[in-house]
Amino acid sequence: MHSFDLIGIGSPIVDSLARIDEAHLNRIGGGKGGMEMASPETLDRWIAELQPSVLEAPGGSAGNTIVGATRLGLKSTFLGKLGNDAAADFYRDSFSRLGIDTSRFKTATLPNARCLSLITPDSQRTMRTDLGASSTLSTAETSPSDFHGCRHAHFEGYVLFNQDLMQHLLHCAKTAGCSISLDLGSYEVVKSAAAILPRLLRDYVTVVFANEDEASAYTGLKEDYSAMLGELAAACPVAIVKLGKEGALIQHKQDRVRIAPVKVNQALDTTGAGDLWAAGFLYGWLNGRSLIDCGRLGSLLGAEVVQVMGAHIPEDRWPVLQSLSHPQS
Repeated sequence: MHSFDLIGIGSPIVDSLARIDEAHLNRIGGGKGGMEMASPETLDRWIAELQPSVLEAPGGSAGNTIVGATRLGLKSTFLGKLGNDAAADFYRDSFSRLGIDTSRFKTATLPNARCLSLITPDSQRTMRTDLGASSTLSTAETSPSDFHGCRHAHFEGYVLFNQDLMQHLLHCAKTAGCSISLDLGSYEVVKSAAAILPRLLRDYVTVVFANEDEASAYTGLKEDYSAMLGELAAACPVAIVKLGKEGALIQHKQDRVRIAPVKVNQALDTTGAGDLWAAGFLYGWLNGRSLIDCGRLGSLLGAEVVQVMGAHIPEDRWPVLQSLSHPQS
């Protein structure tokens, strides 16, 4: 008997989101768009300057997926490393309020990981990040016992930046009897792990999530999404290539389906779209639903989150999504 349907593994990052004008971004400095590192002290100063207009939410790729899957009805826990400050308390308390188990978090006497997302009037997002305590998770403090009682383990690709840790944690999850999914995260992750990724997919992973850029980086192919899917499916049982507003392709062994996109009136922000897509898919998959149903649920959540700022679907939308996720719908 499993205590949890799902355990997420990744960096517990507190997201701070703010809309700013171009002049403010120029004062902050650095490149526009993308992500650059910043010290905790610098983030403190910038966030203080932007109050009271800063929206805070628990983030991180796997964290976003766990929140979405929990809201649909999965029983979930999380493995990652928190700091010892107010941001860490906020993250833990946010998960607790959603009914996510927090007993498997590790802690460090460091600031918690944070990401300041600055959104300019052109809807471009510029991120400044401090990985803080999350980057100090180690093999010495993790073991198969962290995965005990969990049916499925979902890894964010960013763990691959520490290849020894990823290998260790995948082995722990498999030893504990978990099935495993991996969201590749970004094409930079795929390129950095190119030497070991095919073996990890083959030896450990049941479900792999990739977008077009990640699938291209893994296969070396351009624009032939069907062929990309085939190469990923040759490595592990379930392969998914997400194609944004073009929908998605899914293959399980020899069974292949195309998922139609869910149309939206206005996409404000794509942050978290892939994470929530994975949440919908995993909810369906762990409840024994068909590939079409799993993909439909993924697309439903992905479409919902792009209509808001940040990676969290508004509270009043969840009853609708929960009703749509039930088999009788």
